[in-house]
Amino acid sequence: MPLKNKNVAREWFNTIFYGGLIAIAFRSILLEPFNIPSGSMIPTLHVGDHIFVQKWSYGYSRYSFPFGSWKLWNGRFFVPNEPNVGDVIVFRNPTNESMDYVKRLIGKGGDKIQMINGRLHINGNQIARENPRPYILARLPKSIRSVGYYKDNMSIKGNKIFIDNKPVEFNYTIEYATNCKMGDGNCGVFNMTEYDEVLPNGVTHSIIELADNVPVADNTAVYTVPENHYFFMGDDRDFSFDSRWGKDAGGIGFVPRDNVLGRVWFIWYSHNYYAPLLAFWSWSNKIRWNRFGMGIN
Repeated sequence: MPLKNKNVAREWFNTIFYGGLIAIAFRSILLEPFNIPSGSMIPTLHVGDHIFVQKWSYGYSRYSFPFGSWKLWNGRFFVPNEPNVGDVIVFRNPTNESMDYVKRLIGKGGDKIQMINGRLHINGNQIARENPRPYILARLPKSIRSVGYYKDNMSIKGNKIFIDNKPVEFNYTIEYATNCKMGDGNCGVFNMTEYDEVLPNGVTHSIIELADNVPVADNTAVYTVPENHYFFMGDDRDFSFDSRWGKDAGGIGFVPRDNVLGRVWFIWYSHNYYAPLLAFWSWSNKIRWNRFGMGIN
């Protein structure tokens, strides 16, 4: 009898141990899930999006594996491709190695990046920005989610925005936050403009702008990207602490090549924090069904 109990305990240990090894290997080598906690990549990624990242996209570095901050080695190996300008990438924050960030790659080693009056310039050339259209960014306190938001001819209920009682026909983002109050600067309804930005290699993606004269963000010095480093920016150009700012200003500066974890593949789940997941009767107001399976470009 004791022998049988010992065998059962060993089987449980082996199951947990080898299951853990398989999970670690899967996350390190193939796919790793992340969730989006901030709005710096709106309209491409929304707060509450859950994404898969291809770990094999650009090869592996020590940051691809657990305990990467221990600095056991440097460099990348098994590199099938180098990142392309326009790729949406998850990387380890070089100013705080406990944090992973997601941004869009804008410049590589030797590139010169500058913002002039809200327009992106790469190597002295102004980047095309086309097809302006309205975009609403709504960050609402959870305290009003049951009654909705109403102002003038606009109303926001759950996952929908209505103008004159009709669903709007342009893009928008709605998220419900616990620690914000209407009018505090971080919480409110912001009228933005969405554009199609066309990068030099032909990659076209959406960005949003509040204005073209936001202090610091819209007029910068010329940044020359060092070799084996990258320059990243958020698609929400006015509310993204990215490579335009260094550590002292709350940004990330230039990102070393080794810090790249992989390319964002697709969204597998998305919600707006309207209610707990177990509150299934609120799923229509909480879950963004239209974002499930959305590929990221």
